[in-house]
Amino acid sequence: MSRRIPSTDSVNKATNETDRKETPHEKQARLLATQNGHFTMIRALHLADLITELNGFCGIMSIFSSLRYVQGPSTEYGYLWAALAFMPFGLFFDFMDGKVARWRGKSSMLGQELDSLADLISFGVAPAVCAFSMGLQTTVDTLLLTFFVLSGLTRLARFNVTVTHLPKDATGKSKYFEGTPIPTSLSIAGAMAFWVQRGWVHDALPFGVVNQGGLLAFHPIAGVFALWGCMMVSKSIKIPKL
Repeated sequence: MSRRIPSTDSVNKATNETDRKETPHEKQARLLATQNGHFTMIRALHLADLITELNGFCGIMSIFSSLRYVQGPSTEYGYLWAALAFMPFGLFFDFMDGKVARWRGKSSMLGQELDSLADLISFGVAPAVCAFSMGLQTTVDTLLLTFFVLSGLTRLARFNVTVTHLPKDATGKSKYFEGTPIPTSLSIAGAMAFWVQRGWVHDALPFGVVNQGGLLAFHPIAGVFALWGCMMVSKSIKIPKL
C-alpha cells in the first residue's frame, strides 16, 4: 500500500497557519473559550480591560454613596458629594483605557463590551440614582429616569453594532458619534452638584413640583433626563470625535 504524501500546498498552508502570529484578540478569545479554572478570566484580561473595570468601580461606588445618603439625615450632603465625585473619576478611567489599549496595541471585543457596560453604570445608572436620592421620586420622575437609563443602554448597544460601519479617519477611529455619547451625562451631574451647593434638594429642587400629591405629580427638572435620553438615541445628531 502506497503512503499518501501531502502536497506542497498542504504543507505550505499548515506552515503558514503555524507561523502566523496569534493576534491579541484571538489569544483572548481562545483563553476565554478553552481554558478552565477559577481565575482564567482574570488571566485573559488586558491592562486596558482592568482600567475599564475601574470605571465600573467608580459607578458602583457612586450608587452606593447615593444610597448611603438616603439612609442618613437629609441635611448632611457628604455622601451625596461622594456620589457626584465618583462620576468624573469614572470618566478619567474611561478616557485612559482607550489610551492604554492603543499604546499597548491590545484592544479586544471583550474590552469593547466591558467599556459599554461600565459606561452604563457610571454615566447612566449612577446619575439616575443620584437624582432619585436628591428628590426626583414621584412615579413620573422615576419613569423619566428609567427612560434616561434605557436610552443610554440602547445607545451603547447601537454603538457596538454600528462602530465598524461608521466613517473612519486616517488613524482608523470613527469620525463622529451618532447621538450624544453617554459620558456627556456628566453635564447633568455638574448641574446636580450646583444644586447641592445651593441646598436645592428634595422640597427645594429647581422649578418645584407639578400636581403635588396627585398621581401624576412630577418635577419639571426631571425632563432634563428625558431630553438627554432623546439626544443619546438620536441618529440625526452627529458629534465629531476630537
